Amino acid sequence: MTQYTLQAHRPSNRCLWEGRRVALKVASGAGDLQTCTGKPRDSKMVEWTDFERATIVDIFSKMQYEVVGPAALARCLVVYPWTQRYFGNFGNLYNAAAISGNPMVAKHGTTILHGLDRAVKNMDDIKATYAELSVLHSEKLHVDPDNFKLLSDCLTIVVAAQLGKDFTGEVQAAFQKFLAVVVSALGRQYH
Repeated sequence: MTQYTLQAHRPSNRCLWEGRRVALKVASGAGDLQTCTGKPRDSKMVEWTDFERATIVDIFSKMQYEVVGPAALARCLVVYPWTQRYFGNFGNLYNAAAISGNPMVAKHGTTILHGLDRAVKNMDDIKATYAELSVLHSEKLHVDPDNFKLLSDCLTIVVAAQLGKDFTGEVQAAFQKFLAVVVSALGRQYH
């Protein structure tokens, strides 16, 4: 059993660690260690501001899926060539021109973006939204979870190019937060 010692400022802070036995040092008492188990007060993966929600919805409403998806996946396959090993049945991936012109890359890139729609529509429960995809990618496809982050970085570059000056620092922060939550949800099966 993992034991954590926490300084609690009030007894209501006791049960924040789901599924773990926690040693809690209460600051207001004689310093006795207590143990508790329980669910966290808030089971959400992340908190979204109104600006972040509106920004994510706005980005996806402007996105040209058939352009951005293929461009992001092609960029990932070119920049990080070791990611190509998961696409052995896609045919010619020998150079940048072949990858960019490959119809299977284009189709899968578009599929990926439509998969992100699920997260946009379920921003309060992205973890559950991607539970099945996480299992598929880890247990059947054996995709290295670091590749999700690489693809999200490539997607950010392509979206930034598409949005131009509208892709401000604040917009980028919201978009990358969204992608980080998706990447985390897809990687949950690996933990």
